[in-house]
Amino acid sequence: MIYNVFTNYIFHEAAFKHNYTEVDVRTAFMKPVFDGLLEDYDNKFLLTGFDANGNLIEIMYNLIDENTAYIFHVMECRKVFRLLRNQY
Repeated sequence: MIYNVFTNYIFHEAAFKHNYTEVDVRTAFMKPVFDGLLEDYDNKFLLTGFDANGNLIEIMYNLIDENTAYIFHVMECRKVFRLLRNQY
């Protein structure tokens, strides 16, 4: 799988609930550790990657179109997702 770097990001207000920023999200998307479709969903993706401070975070998003991601969840990466890796 080739990882997604989108040109447009739309943020739900809940994405900022845990005090992460747009810069943190964009940084994680630039070189993800894992990026994939969540099981049992048609359009709910999980990305793990490092924020601007080097902390591992999890991001959940939907695809709006090929260039746009709708970000609705950002937080410190939970243990259940820490071992996920993609082979790029």
